[in-house]
Amino acid sequence: MSGHRDQNDTGPRRRTEPTLGDIGQLDAPPPAPPVPSDGLPSMAIEPRSRRPEGKLGTPGSDRRGWLIPLLLLLVILLATAIWVNQGSLRALLPRTEFNSVLARAQAALQAGDLDGQNGTSARELFQAAVALEPDNDRARNGLQRVGQAELAQADAALQAGRIDQAAQQAAVARELLGGGSDIDRLDRAIDKARVSKAKTGDLIDQAQQAFAAGNLTGDHGAGGLYQQVLQADPENAVAAHGLDQVGDALAAQAHQAFATHDTATANTRIDQLAALQPNNGALPSLRALQAQTRQQNSAALDAALTQGTQALRDGRISGAGDDTALAHFKAALALDPTNPQARAGLGKVAQALTVQANAAIDAGDRTQAKQLLDQAAALAPKSADLAAAQARLASAVPAGSSPAAASTSSPGDAGLVTPMLSAQQQAVVAGLIKRAREATREGHIMLPPGASAYDLYRNALSIDGNNVAARQGLQGLPAQVEKHFRRALSRGNLRQAGQMLDNLAELSPGDAAQVDLSNQLATAWLDQAEQQLARGDRSGARQSLERARKLAPNHPRVQDLTARLQGGS
Repeated sequence: MSGHRDQNDTGPRRRTEPTLGDIGQLDAPPPAPPVPSDGLPSMAIEPRSRRPEGKLGTPGSDRRGWLIPLLLLLVILLATAIWVNQGSLRALLPRTEFNSVLARAQAALQAGDLDGQNGTSARELFQAAVALEPDNDRARNGLQRVGQAELAQADAALQAGRIDQAAQQAAVARELLGGGSDIDRLDRAIDKARVSKAKTGDLIDQAQQAFAAGNLTGDHGAGGLYQQVLQADPENAVAAHGLDQVGDALAAQAHQAFATHDTATANTRIDQLAALQPNNGALPSLRALQAQTRQQNSAALDAALTQGTQALRDGRISGAGDDTALAHFKAALALDPTNPQARAGLGKVAQALTVQANAAIDAGDRTQAKQLLDQAAALAPKSADLAAAQARLASAVPAGSSPAAASTSSPGDAGLVTPMLSAQQQAVVAGLIKRAREATREGHIMLPPGASAYDLYRNALSIDGNNVAARQGLQGLPAQVEKHFRRALSRGNLRQAGQMLDNLAELSPGDAAQVDLSNQLATAWLDQAEQQLARGDRSGARQSLERARKLAPNHPRVQDLTARLQGGS
């Protein structure tokens, strides 16, 4: 039945009880507005009855009963996930202040503004970033990088002689890095530098006293002492002024030597000045005067060299008079102390004297042999041939002088025998020869003392002067030195090549190959000087030029590069 009353019903009205109506219709859309009457009879349509919702087993109950627990479960899971990942979620939120501070800190670090007190240094900004987010790795790593930069700057400051600055930056580095072996090493170096600086005053006093006494060069001279001060404290004005005074004094002595025609002294003073002050303003004029003097003496020099070579061929090695090879080559060196031909000539004289000494040993004339070897030692004290002959003479004794001396003797040794060696001595000799060969392969020819190939071979020969292996090894050192020289030159290691050339000059002073090797090394130094000058390194170019000048003073490129450096091009 419909709950609506027919408008045409005229019957008595009955009381209608209020009802809640169909609860299921709560979700139904609102009723449509009434339609105007069209005059036709109205019809009422009974709605389909609904089963009560919310009761167990009804369709409404099945559809909505599980929804609320599911929603509650999702809410719980979402809250748990937010709680567990709150750090990551926090990182996704905008952090304008932190990012700004971190960016400024990194910019300050790159600009080298490491520490300060105005709030703009890298250290202060990274610390502010850490204060904003204590667990942020970027901020903490930034402080570590500041500490490393402070450590590097402290090391550089120490090398530059700024000890107080180095100590201050090392302390900051220790605070930021928490210590470490590098900081401990730097602290030790700073302490050592402080002690060295305390000695600076004493060194300056010693240098001033040496200068007053006229002692200008050498480790204990005024120049060497002032250099020690400047190495520890490059900005020491007193030492710099003192070094200038030493340079002026050396230049004055060189000019005075030229005026008195003492070429040897003049050349020595110029070399000392160049080593002490490569950029001294007096050097260019002194070099020009030196070249002019050499040119004037060239005729006399050529004559002395020619006469010395002829005297060698004629067998007039040494002795009284001025017409011996020794006298002529000494005269040549007096005209040009750096002349390589004159030095080689003296080396040939030493070789000839050594050959004569060996002949005297063969003849049993120890006295004559010793005199000849002493003359050779005065000209070439480190000659390999000389050392072998000296060892041979020292180990040989006159026949019959001792019963224990009965032993084998070298062929041609008249009246001289070598003492019999024990098994222990033979083992020692074999060990020394083995070590000498290893030192030769490693390039330890003349140094270190006692462990060089030269010293080891000589020690072996001092026990057994006629040992063939030791003698051949010693006399073969010049050839090994030349190999090391060429290897070092090909690798561009000019300092090592120079050391090998010096070794060759000592071991074989009369070797004709030295002139060519000197020119090769001089050319390499000139090439390096050209490269340094092209890069704008004028100081380095001057030093390389000086090394080339010592090797080949008359090389045409030496004069050209000297003019370019003097002219500023």
